[in-house]
Amino acid sequence: MSKVTVAATQMHCTWDQQDNLSRAEKLIRNAASQGAHIILIQELFETPYFCIEIHEPYHDLATTLAENEAFQRFTTLAKELNVVLPFSWFEKAGQVRFNSVAMIDAGGELLGVYRKTHIPDSDGYLEKYYFSPGDTGFKVWQTKFGCVGVGICWDQWFPETARSMALMGADILLFPTAIGSEPSQPQLDTMPHWTNTMRGHAAANQVPVIASNRIGKETAQHRDLELTFYGSSFICDETGELVQQANRDSEDVLVHTFDLAHIRTQRKAWGLFRDRRPEHYDVIKTLDGQVK
Repeated sequence: MSKVTVAATQMHCTWDQQDNLSRAEKLIRNAASQGAHIILIQELFETPYFCIEIHEPYHDLATTLAENEAFQRFTTLAKELNVVLPFSWFEKAGQVRFNSVAMIDAGGELLGVYRKTHIPDSDGYLEKYYFSPGDTGFKVWQTKFGCVGVGICWDQWFPETARSMALMGADILLFPTAIGSEPSQPQLDTMPHWTNTMRGHAAANQVPVIASNRIGKETAQHRDLELTFYGSSFICDETGELVQQANRDSEDVLVHTFDLAHIRTQRKAWGLFRDRRPEHYDVIKTLDGQVK
């Protein structure tokens, strides 16, 4: 299939999980009614962003896919609407927990799971307390509507994430996200930096990028702290040009159609992958920049 329509969504989340799922389903149905084939819902949309604070009982929010009712609901929805749905959830796996995405194909089939590689740790974004670093490596999936790669939030800041998935054949890169204000630097607005980073990934790899972020204020239940998530979900093309971007505080659905065959032709013709010199990139595999 050459022409594929993608959708980015954004919404606020509360502790009424059924309401969150209903609103997510409403956005998905809206996107599908506009012809979307691949629909992105934001990171950890079943609940508020619990990593705002350390609270031991939040570990119990984690589930396996088999026991997650939302996953079953969205698998059925993907089949009904004939759409690809990346499903973000707090994964329980034995004695550890991961921040994960299950890729649901348009027939409702589970294609596999990606576990977030890069785990942040800053005030209000205390993910290292809840999540182990992902052990799946980067993943791409051949869906009914193209080869899709998914990174999760903090992954989006690392060029290695996007380049790895592009090398693996991704036609489209998806980034479900939860990002907003910085409690330790209240004057800092990271939204332009956030957008520009992913636009650079698109341009450097000649692959469209879609990012879905949450909106609204969320307040910690056990400490005095509030985050304001800035939405601004977007779709950019393979040159990094913004083709759609939502505002900071409204629920929204963004839809855009790409000609993947044309993009593949341009990617091959431009030569960025032909001219790579991986034998000189050993420094990338170090933490301190020193090749032993």
